[in-house]
Amino acid sequence: MPEDIVTILPELWIALGQTLLMLAIGLGSAVLVGGPLGVWLFLLGPGQSLDNRALFAVVGWFVNLVRSFPFIILLVALVPFTRALTGTSIGPVAAAVPLSFAAIPYFARLVEQNLRDVPRGVIEAAQAMGASDLQIVMRVLLVEARSGLVLALTVLAISFLSYSAVAGVVGGGGIGDLAIRYGYYRFQTDVMVLTVAILVVLVQALQWGGNAIARRIDKR
Repeated sequence: MPEDIVTILPELWIALGQTLLMLAIGLGSAVLVGGPLGVWLFLLGPGQSLDNRALFAVVGWFVNLVRSFPFIILLVALVPFTRALTGTSIGPVAAAVPLSFAAIPYFARLVEQNLRDVPRGVIEAAQAMGASDLQIVMRVLLVEARSGLVLALTVLAISFLSYSAVAGVVGGGGIGDLAIRYGYYRFQTDVMVLTVAILVVLVQALQWGGNAIARRIDKR
């Protein structure tokens, strides 16, 4: 093993943990906030139970507004809020704040799109049997769309793995920070290659795991 890589192994494990921490916080925020937001957006749409075109337009505009920000700009713009919330603007927890802000509307749109693929007849059948809106969401929409939602979360995880690397460049830590500090500034190409290889392995693992879970829970 090259001497450069042996030297940074302790830092490599720390950086990997930081990357996974940022990803976990971002995805957790997406599921807990973006998931309900996506369901609400779907229900506000034309022909749905909470049909409200004005509110649908406002919520949709807000979701699109946040999604339109390039992540690096969003990261810098949220520095004051991040510092107020976490007490610092550097480190993996601080970097997870803009990651969460970006992940929430992203996942909300993916949820909305997947719910739109649920056959209308299934929803109407549940309504005819007297199911409430909450029962339709929990027992019909989310059940019918669960395979697609898992794949959507997989896409989100892979996309935000690269975002976490960007966050590392501006003080967030993680694999991206390690690659820049050693692979770029110190011209240690073997370290750069190693960090890229680790990211490739993580992406493949996420995609394989997401596909496997989606196939397992798909009852169609």
